[in-house]
Formats: sequence, structure tokens, C-alpha cells
Amino acid sequence: MRKSAAAISWFICIFVTACCPAASTATDAVMDSIELARSGKDFSSACLEPVYMASKPGLAVTFEGTDDLHFYASPDTTAASGFELKVRAKSDILAFAEPVFPKWRFFQDPTGKKIEVYAGNFIVFIPFDYESMRAIELKKADIEVKISGIACTSIVCLAPFEKTLQTTIDFGLANSWRRLDSFESVIEGSQVITPSYSVSFALLLAFLAGLSLNIMPCVWPVLPIIVMRIIKQAQQSKARAISLGLTFCLGILLFFACLAAANIILQIFYHTALSWGDHLRNPTIVTFLSLLIIVMALFMFGVFTITLPSSIASKSGTGDGFWGSIGMGFLAAILSTPCSFGILTVAFIWIQGQSLPLGTLAIIIMGIGMALPYAILTSMPGLLKRLPKAGRWMELFKQTLGFVLLLIAVKLLKAIPSEQLINVLFFAVVLSFCIWMWFGWVGYSTKLSRKLLVRIIALALAVLSFRVFFAPELIDWQDYNETVIKNALAEQRPVLIKFTAGWCTNCEVIDRIVYKRKDIAKLIEQKNVLPVKADTTENSFPATVALKNIYNEPGVPVSILFVPGKNEPLRWRGILFADELKKSLQQISSDKADVKKTED
Repeated sequence: MRKSAAAISWFICIFVTACCPAASTATDAVMDSIELARSGKDFSSACLEPVYMASKPGLAVTFEGTDDLHFYASPDTTAASGFELKVRAKSDILAFAEPVFPKWRFFQDPTGKKIEVYAGNFIVFIPFDYESMRAIELKKADIEVKISGIACTSIVCLAPFEKTLQTTIDFGLANSWRRLDSFESVIEGSQVITPSYSVSFALLLAFLAGLSLNIMPCVWPVLPIIVMRIIKQAQQSKARAISLGLTFCLGILLFFACLAAANIILQIFYHTALSWGDHLRNPTIVTFLSLLIIVMALFMFGVFTITLPSSIASKSGTGDGFWGSIGMGFLAAILSTPCSFGILTVAFIWIQGQSLPLGTLAIIIMGIGMALPYAILTSMPGLLKRLPKAGRWMELFKQTLGFVLLLIAVKLLKAIPSEQLINVLFFAVVLSFCIWMWFGWVGYSTKLSRKLLVRIIALALAVLSFRVFFAPELIDWQDYNETVIKNALAEQRPVLIKFTAGWCTNCEVIDRIVYKRKDIAKLIEQKNVLPVKADTTENSFPATVALKNIYNEPGVPVSILFVPGKNEPLRWRGILFADELKKSLQQISSDKADVKKTED
């Protein structure tokens, strides 16, 4: 045992060392650098160099600077607001693929919020387009690279910048270009940089990545179900226990087979790569996962139980059939994805740069790594018999995990844009009520007519609330800015100001019954009205000050429409003014709107 433990420790040390390669910045063929930003002793500069990255030719934009000066990495960061770090290459005879950015680091701003930034020394790789590279027949090419963004330190943020670097690449010297064989990155573009691991080591890494998924907190929703099923299987024949366990493993492998298929489709038909974690950058997917975990928490609390149709569950009605085992294995794999370790990212980075057969094999091996413990457990009845007997402890365990799931759901919800978050939370409450209504208001002995009525009402309520809380925004509201409003009025452009607040219930009602109407939204666009959202949630907000001092209004909600040619604006302080607003919009002359659109 000691030798085994020592071997495992030795392997982990080697793995950690291999997975943390330092980006090389020393070079003998670097073009002249240019300073991007400076604040006191903090600075950042950049230079260009042709390189090979994992056998892919391209341009390395090498950033060098101090750790405190940083650039925003994500467009979702509120402070960035479109000023995240951007690198764009241009040439008259050479084309480029999307730039590949390194893995960002987290910076804690003065408010305590963690934001994604690039800082210190790092490399952005711009791959050459292979076809255009062949077309120039290894001649010289003039290249221009523009770098733009905002640089900040822990004390101050500097003005937005845009710097230009120019160089000439001699493709006749391509054999002498520096080769960067390791690059710690999270794939942002369509090209992939791969660590220089051997095939055997990378496949072992993929296996360990799959094995690690069994300890992910996000897989906990199905753990009690799995344990209950294994305990029940132990009371049956050995052959059936083994077969059901293997079908559960098959469900896990099916999920990874879907990932492999997606990877093949993306690479063959779309010439891009599947980046692990991209699904968690999509608000729609994050919302779905969050709601799914909340529903699973309700299951843990006993609000409902999971049963399958008899045709699927081998007529057992408890989900213990072969199809039920496959489904639960698939679900276990899905729920493990939000909490993946860095090892999973490294494995996927390697996979994306390999041939399709080898990459597909690595993905399947990850699935085998996750499924192996269950295959061992179900094939050894002796281990099954040693599992704890079902009892009250399991019910308490389920309920405890229900609270853990709610914490995980809250963690996921932090990735949803703030303007959508409140609607997701409202819908989560309504959805929970509908599920409780569906399962809790009726039983097996309830009359069919009553059962249908209750469940139709529950379904209708869920659908209606979904339409209400996830209705698309029809009006492109602009944030309150007094200067923008004055400029629009000076140009004789109509202005509609909606004064609202996060704590205002009537404001939400107005949004749904007035500003979610398609006819009103269409009129606002046709009449070239400037729609302004004036947020008065806090006293310090500019709109709050303007509401009292400029517009002399005591509170919200209130909507104000400035019409060219009228001395006084139109005001609506209630909630039932949709028809009046529509009539006023229809009366606005279209002449100014047509002139403005023509100028644009």
C-alpha cells in the first residue's frame, strides 16, 4: 500500500508539473515592441513574432508587463462594456484565423467582485490561414496588428487605447521560426493550441479526467438514486445486478459519444473546435442547468419522485429497467459538467488538436473513466452487500444534498446577466409551485377528471409564466444619460423616458402590459423615438436625482414622452396607459424620423 501511495503521489507531482507550462517570452527574433499603457511603475508592452504553435504557423503577439496592470478579458464584464482586449491582424495578401487567447486570471476589484483579466506576461496567437499562406508561395507579407482595450491597475483605469504594430514576414525563413510547443490556454477562437503530451500520457489524462467526474458536486443529484438502485440490485440475481450496472455505464458512455459526435461535426462541417466550458458561457444553457438542478433539489426534498413509464422501466414503474439505467447514467454525466476540474480542460485542449479518430478515442476513454467505478461495483456482489442498508439516514442524506444543490444552482445563476437574473428567479419559484401542484395535489386514487384538471392548470401556469418571464425585449432601451437626451431633443427627435426601479412591482407590470406590446415597440422604431430606461433603484443613480430635480416627479413608475413641437412632455403615472401611449406615438410626424434614418 505504501508503494502504491508513493507511486500515486509521484504521478500527481509529475502531472501538476506537466500541466503548468510557463509561456516562453524570451526570443531572438522578436520585432520591435510598443508600449500599450503605463501608470507609474506599472506598464504593458507588446511585440510581434512569427512562430509555430503545435505545428501551426502563425503570429505570436507577446505581451510583457507588470502583474498589477491588467486588461479586461470578457465582454460580459460590466466595466469593460465592449472594451475587452482585442487583437486584430490585417494583410493585403494573407488571411488569418480567429486569435487564440490564453487562459485568463481573476482580479478582485475594490467592490470585492472577481473579474476575468489578462495581466503580466502572456501570448496571443494568431494562426495563418493555410490556403492563403500557400497562395503567396512563401514570399514576404506585410502585416498590421491592432490592439485595443482598456488598461487598469488596482488604483486607476486608464483611457481606452488602440495601438498598431506593423511587421514584414519572410516566409522563406519559416524553418527558423521559433516553435512554442506548450501553451496554457482556454480556447476563445476556432483554433486550438495543444500541449506537447505523448499520446499515452494524454489518454491516461483523459481517463483520469473521466474518473474525477465521480467526485464532482454537480453529479450529486443522482447519487442517492444510484445508491438506492445498487442496494436494490444486491437483493436480486447477480446476473441482473451486473447487467443493470453495465447499462448504467452505457448511459454514461452514450453522453460522451454525443460529445465525440459534436466534436466531429464541428471540425468537419464548421472547421471549429468544441471547447469544454463554452456551454457555461451561454446564458440559455446556464439557465436550463440551473432550473434543472433546482428541480432535482425538489426531488431531494421529496416534493416528487422519479418514475418511468412501465414500457421504459421494464414494467417496474420505478426506473429500474434497462432503459431507466441508461437514462440515469446519461443524466449523471450531464450533471457532472458544470463542476469540471482543470484536468478536464487540459484533456479537451489536447483532444481538439489531434486527428478525429484519436480525439474521439480520448473522449470515449473519458467516459470509460467515469463509468469504471460503477462497473466494478455492480460486478462484485460482495461490495454491493457491504453498502449501508436503506433507512432514514438516506432520506436525511437526500434532503441535505437538496440544500447543496440549491447552493450550486445559485453559483450557476451568477453567470446569468443581471437584467435576466430576476426573471429566472421568479420563474424558478413558479416552476417549483407547478411541480408541487402536479405531483402533490393528486394521488393514485384521485379521479381521472380531477387529475387532468389539476395537471392542465399546472402546465398552463408554467407555460404562461415562461412566456411572461422570458419574453424577448422588443425595445432597445438606452441607459439614462442627460446629455444624450438633450442632444436628441436638439435634433427634434422624440424621446421616451421610462423611470423604473428594481424594487418597483408596478414597473414590472408596465414592462409586460405596455412595453412588451409589439405594436408599441414597432411604433417606437418607426417614429425613431429614443427609448431611455431611467433606473432609480438607488438614491445615488443619476436618474434618481433627475426624477426629482429635473422632472419634478415624486416617484416611480412614470413614463415621459417628449414630442417635437410641443412645449410640455406627455406623462403617464399609472399602469393602464398603453392605448394612450400608442395614440400619442401614432400622432408623431414621421418627417424627422425619415430624415434621421436617411442621414444614418
